[in-house]
Amino acid sequence: MADISSYPGLRHLRGAPTVHIRHVRKGKLIHEGTGQSFWFRPRTAVLSEVPVDDRELPTLFHARTEDYQQVTVQLTVTYRCTDPETTTARIDFSIDPDTGTWRQDPLSQVASMLTERAQQLALKVLATIDLETALRTGVERVKEAVSTNLTAEHIGLDIIDVRVVAIRPDADMEKALQTTIRERVQQEADKATYERRALAVERERAISENELQNQIELAKREELLVVQKGANALKKAEDHARSSRIYDDTKAEGIRKLAEAEAAGEKARLEAYKEIPQGTLLAMAAKELAGHLPEIGSITITPDMLAPVLRKLAE
Repeated sequence: MADISSYPGLRHLRGAPTVHIRHVRKGKLIHEGTGQSFWFRPRTAVLSEVPVDDRELPTLFHARTEDYQQVTVQLTVTYRCTDPETTTARIDFSIDPDTGTWRQDPLSQVASMLTERAQQLALKVLATIDLETALRTGVERVKEAVSTNLTAEHIGLDIIDVRVVAIRPDADMEKALQTTIRERVQQEADKATYERRALAVERERAISENELQNQIELAKREELLVVQKGANALKKAEDHARSSRIYDDTKAEGIRKLAEAEAAGEKARLEAYKEIPQGTLLAMAAKELAGHLPEIGSITITPDMLAPVLRKLAE
């Protein structure tokens, strides 16, 4: 709002850097621009004040999707006046020369025009998609449609930005969707839990099979060890038996040869005895016998015992 000071028959207006002032007198433009400061006569002056700063226009409205579901759209339009002359020609921005207030409510008129146009564009987009798509990608679609098609150049305004804050279903539908999604998430969580358990069981089974395989392999090795030990023991026994047999054969051969030698010696001795007279043999036998007889302290020889011996000796 312009700052107007009153004096008798005169007024002084002091504007602001973000306000465009137009001063017309008798159809002629006297002052125009931002940051204006001038004197004027209230009876002949026509003043207009147009804000040229960025303005935020939040809006909230309901729409219907392709599957006849109600949604609430919340968006904000940022606009700015870039052609004050056109704006003042299309919308009444005139101010009271005494108070500096607007005679009408021009910003409400601008807001109404922009809001209805933005709603029309958003409704057109949402009517072609279902609820799920609207909730998933509706924000970007609505923003693109409104940003591209929303214009206000005919009233001297420029659309700076469009922000779609949210697209939400009604309370009951939102609760139902939340329940559905919650159940789906819970199912996914249960599925993940079951898969994790199944994986754990599979790993345990693999570990058990590995342990069993190790035990089987160990048993096979033990069996091979036992067989090898038996083979070694058998070979050792065979070698010992072979060695014993060779020893026995060698010993038997030695005994046989010794016996043959003794027999040969005995034969030679007997052959030698054949050449010795019988008397000499008897004498030798008596000597040999005497060497093996026990010790005799005394002996009695009778004639009967000595006569045959003497007779043999004589012969």
